[in-house]
Amino acid sequence: MPRRDPLRPTRVGEDPLANPVWHSLVGRHATFAEGAGGARRYQSDVSVFAAIEGDDARSWSDLAALAGPRGVVVLVGPVPLTAPAGWAVRPLGIGLQMVLDGAPRLDERVEVDPDRCVALGPEDAAAASELVALTQPGPFRPRSLELGTYIGYKEDGRLLAMAGERLCPPGSTEVSAVCTHPDVRGRGLAATLTARVAHGIIARGELPFLHVKDDNHGAIRVYERLGFTTRREATFNLVTAPQSMGSASMRASNSLSTRSS
Repeated sequence: MPRRDPLRPTRVGEDPLANPVWHSLVGRHATFAEGAGGARRYQSDVSVFAAIEGDDARSWSDLAALAGPRGVVVLVGPVPLTAPAGWAVRPLGIGLQMVLDGAPRLDERVEVDPDRCVALGPEDAAAASELVALTQPGPFRPRSLELGTYIGYKEDGRLLAMAGERLCPPGSTEVSAVCTHPDVRGRGLAATLTARVAHGIIARGELPFLHVKDDNHGAIRVYERLGFTTRREATFNLVTAPQSMGSASMRASNSLSTRSS
């Protein structure tokens, strides 16, 4: 199946991977979205992320209305993310956006029982949440398994590792929630499950990509061995809306006008 070009702009000059949360929420994940106009967010039990269409007064005003006075959202943005006056931004860390252009290269020495690699469903949500809480791979919510395909590795009924799909901007899908229980690390489970998820994405004609903290050197080495390469940096930010929604639009307009002058 021919791969769609993930860098083909959805509008002139637009790169979906530069604003992947937005393009997911107005595209294939629209059924999980809340909001209107220039702002969207995932339903709270699905994912933590929100997004704005662009760095303009309308989008920030729509986000203020969506979040509510002093409401808090998580945005994925450029380095660094700037916001209009009245907003508070607390960076949560720098991430690397990595892409896989080609089939994943899995080390032939890795031996994982394929019969223990199983698709995860809603009945696995509690076990998946426990594994995430133990390993801290990134944000995960009770219904995150509904965002795409998730594959787990089980022994004696225990979920010991998993990887799955999260964001889905046009032409690409994000590999996410890659984690392994400390008791079984070093067996190649993370690489195996990441490769399986990536193969499924490629089979649909899409580009696998992922986000990883820039100081998570062990995970970065695993992804690089699979063939992922760094495309850009991105920040993850906890953003708090102004106290007064009524003045948010004016503050955004004034701030953006100042920046452009």
